[in-house]
Amino acid sequence: GDEAALFAADLYKMYVRYAEAQGWKTEVMNTNYTDVGGYKEITFMINGKGAYSKLKFEGGVHRVQRVPATEASGRIHTSAATVAVLPEAEEVEIEINPADLIFESCKSSGSGGQHINKTESAVRITHLPTGIIVQCQNERSQIQNREVAMRMLMSKLVERREAEKMAEAQEIKGEIKKIEWGSQIRSYVFDDRRVKDHRTNYQTSDVGGVMDGKIDAFIKAYLMEFGGE
Repeated sequence: GDEAALFAADLYKMYVRYAEAQGWKTEVMNTNYTDVGGYKEITFMINGKGAYSKLKFEGGVHRVQRVPATEASGRIHTSAATVAVLPEAEEVEIEINPADLIFESCKSSGSGGQHINKTESAVRITHLPTGIIVQCQNERSQIQNREVAMRMLMSKLVERREAEKMAEAQEIKGEIKKIEWGSQIRSYVFDDRRVKDHRTNYQTSDVGGVMDGKIDAFIKAYLMEFGGE
């Protein structure tokens, strides 16, 4: 819905501001805009020392409770957005059979100026064995978008492989806990001025600060309780 898309845009801004505070660089790979200014989906890259080791625990469902900007009656809505954090795969990690790929070109959507909308520079790649689809429209040329899309595909294949390994390990151990992206990790409750991480129970009343990128305390709380590399 519209509110979920607006929340996705707020999460994107939150991570960009956090990245800026860390001295990391961000680059948008692909966007799917909504009419109200949010994102149905946005893919972006963060480059910097320690970026993945800190942000990999941000993956999961983020839930928000607030009065949306699109709500005229002042009614509180509950919406959610899913965050997926993938490492950039090295080419040696994944072997892809060219016969398993479908390449499509199309005109880029959304904002970007005259050039990006008039040429078929956007590239969509479908990986037939897994059904994974990636798209890149950020670069000016089709060749550049194709290269970036292939990197995105390799990252998704690495993530899929690791998830399968984790699922197999859980099955061997006989553990009941499910491994899935759909587990809710954090709630952002604007009317109560509360942001809470459900894995560590760490919470803060500084909702505005969190949305402005001040999420280091959540990351540190998770690392202290569960550890990480």
